[in-house]
Amino acid sequence: MRKAVFFDIDGTIWDEKQQIPQSTREAFRKMKERGHYLFISSGRTRVFIPEKDLMPLGFDGILAGCGTYGEFQGEVKFYHRIPLEEIQRVNHFLRSLGAAYILEGRHVLYLDAERFPKDSSFPQQMKREMGEKMVRVTGNEERLEVSKFCVNYMEDAEKQKELERVLEPEYTVIHRGGNFMEIVPRGFHKATGIREICKLLGIAHADTYSFGDSTNDLDMLEYTAHSAALGDGMQQAKEAAEFVTAPLWEDGIYLGCKHFDLI
Repeated sequence: MRKAVFFDIDGTIWDEKQQIPQSTREAFRKMKERGHYLFISSGRTRVFIPEKDLMPLGFDGILAGCGTYGEFQGEVKFYHRIPLEEIQRVNHFLRSLGAAYILEGRHVLYLDAERFPKDSSFPQQMKREMGEKMVRVTGNEERLEVSKFCVNYMEDAEKQKELERVLEPEYTVIHRGGNFMEIVPRGFHKATGIREICKLLGIAHADTYSFGDSTNDLDMLEYTAHSAALGDGMQQAKEAAEFVTAPLWEDGIYLGCKHFDLI
C-alpha cells in the first residue's frame, strides 16, 4: 500500500551544515522502491528550499512556508499570499518597534541588514545563500510578496509583549528557540498543508507519516496518522510524536522508517 511521508528539512533531513547522513539517503531510496510518496514539509518558503540538494533524494512534492504553499511533481497546487495592505501594516508596525525581521515570499526574501545587531552574522549568511533572491524591504514596500515572516526576539521585554499582543489575533507566533520567532497567518501550518495536498491527491489520512524535530513541526506530528521526532530534537516535538527515533546522525530517519515498516 502506497504511503505519503512528510519530512521537515532542518534538523530532520540534514544538520546545521546541511549535511545529510548516508543512512537517510538509503531510507529515501528504499521508500521510493516501495512506491511511497515523499514530501518536503518545511517552514522555509519555496524560494529558500535548495532543489539541487534535496529533490534528487526522490521527493514527489514540496509543502513550504508552514502550509502556505504546496506543489506536486513540479506543479503548484495551492499558495496563500498575505494581502499587500496587510503585510505593509505589519512592516510598518515592526519598524515602529525597531525589530529585526525577514519577510518570506515564494520568489524572494526581504531583509534590511541594518535592522539586525551589528554582531549578527545572519544577514550576511542569508545573502550568501540567496544571492539576488535576497532583496531589501526598504524600497520594495509597494510590491511585497510574502506568506510568512520571522522576527528576532526584542531586547526590550515590553516591546516583545507588544509585538505578540498586536500580531497574535491574526498570526500564530511560533517560538523556535535560539533568538527568533516564526510568524504564520492563522489557519495555516504544516498540518493544513498536508491535509490539502492529501485531499487533492486522494491520499487517505491513515496512510500519512511525518518526521520532524522542532516546534513548527508540532501540528504536523500531531495530525498525521503516524509520526516520529528525532532523538536530538526539541522536547515539545518528542512529546507530540507517536515515536521518538534516534538522533539525526545515529540513523534516526532510517530507524524511524524501519519502525513504521516504510522500508
